[in-house]
Parts: sequence; C-alpha cells; structure tokens
Amino acid sequence: MHSDSVVPTSPLQILSKISAMIVITALAGWGSRAIGIAPDTLPVVAVCTFIGVICTTLFFWSHRVAIAFLGVAVLIGTRTMTLQGLMRATELDIIFFLVGMMIIVGALKDLGFLTWVIQSIINKKKMTGGSFVLILCGLAALLSSVVDEVSSIVVVLALVFQVCDTLKVRATPFVLIAVLCTNIGSASTMLGNPVGIFIGNKAGFTFGQFLSGATPIAFTSLLATAVIVMFWFRKPIREMTAKMEEHRNQNRGLGPLVRIPFKRGLCVLITTVSIIAFHHQIENLLGLTGAENKNAFLIVTPLIIAGLLMAYRPQRARHYVEHDVEWWTLLFFMLLFAIAGSLEHQGVTANLADKLSAIVTGGPKAMVPFVLGISSIGSAFVDNIVFVAAFTPVIQSLVERAADYSILWWALLFGACFGGNITAIGSTANIVALGLLEKRAHAHIGFLEWLKIGAVIGLVSGLIAWGMLQIMPVPHPVGLHAAAEHHDPDTKPHTAPCFQQP
Repeated sequence: MHSDSVVPTSPLQILSKISAMIVITALAGWGSRAIGIAPDTLPVVAVCTFIGVICTTLFFWSHRVAIAFLGVAVLIGTRTMTLQGLMRATELDIIFFLVGMMIIVGALKDLGFLTWVIQSIINKKKMTGGSFVLILCGLAALLSSVVDEVSSIVVVLALVFQVCDTLKVRATPFVLIAVLCTNIGSASTMLGNPVGIFIGNKAGFTFGQFLSGATPIAFTSLLATAVIVMFWFRKPIREMTAKMEEHRNQNRGLGPLVRIPFKRGLCVLITTVSIIAFHHQIENLLGLTGAENKNAFLIVTPLIIAGLLMAYRPQRARHYVEHDVEWWTLLFFMLLFAIAGSLEHQGVTANLADKLSAIVTGGPKAMVPFVLGISSIGSAFVDNIVFVAAFTPVIQSLVERAADYSILWWALLFGACFGGNITAIGSTANIVALGLLEKRAHAHIGFLEWLKIGAVIGLVSGLIAWGMLQIMPVPHPVGLHAAAEHHDPDTKPHTAPCFQQP
C-alpha cells in the first residue's frame, strides 16, 4: 500500500500519469474484448472500471477512494451492476470483522499489553545482536499473526528505536528486518492481514483449517528469512553485539525498568484468539449451521469482544471507534469489493477461468506458480487486496468445477502477503515503517536499497510456498467435493458456493 500523504507533482507529471491511466484502461478494455473474456459492452465497462481503480492506486494513491466512488456510480449508471448486487458485493461481514479487531487492538494499547511486550524484551539479560535479531524476527511475525500488521510494526519498531537509540547504532537494518518478518507472519492466520480473513471467508475455511494450511509455510519462510537477514546484515549485527557488551560492562540497561500492568490485556488477547480458534465448534453447539451461517461466529467474535471492552471502558469507547478504526481504508475495501463484484456479475471472471484452464495445462498445481507470481509482482506495487479481490471470483469459478483447484487459494494468499516484501510500497506495514524511520531516526531507505533485500526475500519465500504447496496436503473445506461434483458446467452462478463442515 502507498502512503496517503500528498506528494507535490508538476502539472506535466500529473498529465503524464492521467494519460498513462487512460491508455492502460483503454488497452485493458480492448484486450478483454479481443480475447473473449468481455464479449459485450457491459463486461467491458466492468473491466475498464476495475482497471481504472487499479491505476489510481498506482499513480494517485491519495485519490483512490474518490475514484472508487465514481467507479461505483459508473457501474450503477450504465446498469453494469444492480444496486442490490452492489450491496451484496461489499462484503460487510469482513468489514465488521475488521472493525471489531481494530477496536480490540486499540484497547490492547490502552491496557498496556503492547508496552509490556517491549519492556519484557528490553530488560532481557545477556542479549547479543544475533539474539536480538532472532527475537525481533519472532516477535514481528507473532504479533502480526494475532493483531493487524500496522499495529504490529508500530510496536516492534518502538522496540527497535529504543534499543538502537540507547546503543547509538543505525536503526535502518533492523527496521528492514522487522518489516520483512511482519509481512511473512501476517500470512499465517486469518487475523494478521485483511487478505487472510477475505480469502478464508470466501473459500469457506475455518480458523483451524486456515492455520494448518498457512502456518507451516509461513513458519518455514520465516526461518529462511531469519537466516538470510542474519547473513545480509552481519556487520550491523556484530556492531550491535559490541555495543551491548560495552553497555553491560558499564552496568547500563537498554531501557528503563518499568512495571506494566499487562494481565488484563493478555487475557483479552488470549480470549479473543481462543474463541476465534474454536468458532466452528461453537457454531455447531449454537446450531449456526448451513450456508447462510458460514463462519458466523468467526465474524461476530471480534464484535462481541469489542462491545464488552467498550462497555468496560465507556470513557474510551468513542475514541476506539473514531480513532482506532481505519474508516478510510475500510471504505476503500467496500468500494473495491463492489467494483470487483461487477466482474463476477458480468461473467468476466468465469470467462477468464475458462481461458486459464485452456492455457495452463497440467491441472491445478500447474497454476500455482502462475497465481503466486502474478499476485506477488502485483502486490509489490499495488495494494494486495486489489489483486485478491480480482482473483477471488476466478478461483471460485475454478473450484466449482474441480475441488483440487482450492490449492489456488493458498497460492493467492502467499503471493499477496509475501509479495509485499519486494518493494518499499508493497504493504501498509512498509509505508508505516518508512514514516517512523524518517520521524524517529531521520533516515530514509532508498527504493533500490529495499529492493535488493526485498527481492531476495520475496523470491525465496515464494519458492518455499510453491515447493511446499506441491508436496504438503493442504486443507480443503469439507463439503467442497460434493459441491464440485454436483456443479452444472452449463450454469455460471454469480456467487461461489458456501462450504460448511458438517
């Protein structure tokens, strides 16, 4: 994701970007018609509108919500999308889930839990530069898997700046390490990245299924990343070790010894994750079965916990809702989902699925590197949720024909999350980290400086994901095979089947 700050540009630069957008959008519309995925006028309008939003996120990031509003108006005005179809496509269930989780994270900050995490590591004795980096890798990945990646990187970088400021060492290498591991860890559960809850809910995975499919690959990629960064940044790590030894000889610590009341925050986090982890069993106990209640308790759990927290701290409730919830981002997600829904509504994604099946021979596993590669490269430059929203209906169409195509959900997940490491603008965590580095350390990471290590990590983690998806048994939503067997190939439904465990 890009920063929302407005960067001054000359009129010539603005004109050239607008021209590029027009050309790209026109070519996309012409090309989609030429290859047969958008044979009529309305499908072409849907394609052009979606490509226009993608171009806006790339060239005019701060205007993405405005263009998305206009895009929705175009779809309704041209009758490319009905109003009812628009409302169904906004994925309000996912938006509610994210609102609840954002409020919970805001409460965790208030309750001192995140500060306690920092203090616990700072006060650790006999730490070396190497052990600090390993702790940093683990903490960044773990936090980003249970809270959102932005909150995670803010907490982890507070630790980095505290240690680096005390030791008088350059913070840039350790900021890079923290961000790289944050993006990898965010793929391991449904909680770490909006992409995770979106894919998990659309595919019909329970929290446990998602965990068993995503965590092994994310953990292996994290280990590989730790090895690479330990070698890549060996000089700064050795410098940190020497500074730490010097501080110990002077009987000086890395930070102030402060007692933080953390138990309430820890209880909130454990309770939230535990209920989410057992949501499927709770749904069965409550009789919330059937397609209409798919993952119902998974979605409402953050709302329940958030409601209890706001009742517990009524003086902070309004603050949580107004300041801790990223309404700007959530509004963009809703509009983006609606615009992507027009592609499905007009049959563009089903036609694209037909073309992919014809072009890529060798079955579902042969499509894994294609989906991994295109989503990784796309997510390196444009918000990963854009590519996930575009690819989701295509994968749904393929899964309806053969259950084995559900492996592509995992390829899409890892491509979108791991691809965010490639460039400095690849994820929200990257942008937040760059801003904090400039503010706290008055330093800047150049595009090429980031690209060198980011491309290595992106390539290695992508290859790991590809290799493990080829050999490990990935979870399939129970009921998927039956749905695929009874699918009528002559019917092109506009929504994916809802898969539910018995």
